[in-house]
Amino acid sequence: MMRSLLCGALAGWALLAGPAAAADRPVVVELFTSQGCPSCPPADGFFEQLAARDDVLALSLHVDYWDYIGWEDTFGSPAHTARQRGYAAAAGRKMVYTPQMIVNGTDHVVGSRYRDVTDLIDKHLAEGRNGIAVQLVRSGGTVHLEARAEPARDMPLLVQFARYLPEATVEIERGENAGRTITYTNIVTDLVEVAQWDTQAPLVLEVDWPEGAPLAVLLQYPDYGTIEAVARLR
Repeated sequence: MMRSLLCGALAGWALLAGPAAAADRPVVVELFTSQGCPSCPPADGFFEQLAARDDVLALSLHVDYWDYIGWEDTFGSPAHTARQRGYAAAAGRKMVYTPQMIVNGTDHVVGSRYRDVTDLIDKHLAEGRNGIAVQLVRSGGTVHLEARAEPARDMPLLVQFARYLPEATVEIERGENAGRTITYTNIVTDLVEVAQWDTQAPLVLEVDWPEGAPLAVLLQYPDYGTIEAVARLR
């Protein structure tokens, strides 16, 4: 997927004028959900509202550990389950559950506790600038990413590309939600690490990406740490 990785020389690209402001840095909300989870539909509906906000990057990751009940989640992935378990381990927790929302990689909350989720989003929005600027530009089947950090961080940042479906409606035939038709939003179908950035010098990536396909980019500390910056192309 990645065609080139350049740190330092910007090869004809203009560096960003300054660090991203709070309005340019949406809060990332990851929803861990499942079509087999009976308590998930209210959170899925609330998540649709979050996805409509310009100041939120909402990503739905369907896990696979509900599949044993009798309905295999059409979007379920062991990689999503592993990501959720990674977050739990990083927070010192032994259990995972659905629906769960994780805000900016740090705050864990039950996905149906709407006020708690909203309060966490507001808290992260209030943090304002963090000195990391990131920009995406699409050109046909190629995406260009440019980023810089002022000051540089002591730890590298993982550059993760997420492919997602904006919306899909599923008729669930078996399991705990049998007979229900549920609409899901911003469904992650692929989340891959394309680079590690040491932040000591500006970063430029050029990545092959299907023309017109939505893209979310997460810049996150290793071992399921804080998501420091994001960008997206819808």
